[in-house]
Amino acid sequence: MASHPRLIFLLNSAQRRLQQWMAQQQEGAAQAGVRPVSPAQAGVLFVLERSDGVTMGQLAEALDLAPSAASGLVQRMEALGWVARRPSPQDARTLQLWLLPAGQAQLPGLRAAAQHIRQRLAAGFTEAELRTVARWLTHVQSLGEPDD
Repeated sequence: MASHPRLIFLLNSAQRRLQQWMAQQQEGAAQAGVRPVSPAQAGVLFVLERSDGVTMGQLAEALDLAPSAASGLVQRMEALGWVARRPSPQDARTLQLWLLPAGQAQLPGLRAAAQHIRQRLAAGFTEAELRTVARWLTHVQSLGEPDD
């Protein structure tokens, strides 16, 4: 009888290890006197780099976050002077998010760090293998609620 890969265990373990490794990277930056940007904050900055002026709902969707989590994240980033929320000219009830110069200044270092992480994650794998992994992870994201 063939043994199946332990996908749930491997996915959970890989996610936990990746978070630990990224936390170590952030700790190293903090010890070097650099204010580390969290992965969630980096996600916001990358979204705004591509599409400045997104609504809070669009940001939450782009980052796969609950709206309340996106709001708290943005509030902390506003306090750092990295982003600003402003009412939409089309509908004052809708808030749009804008990248400020201090947030823009974080992007070169974040791009370099992201490239380093991608290189480490992809080491030893072919492009075809990585496309398969990406397709599988996208499939996992789309599963929704578990069956009863």
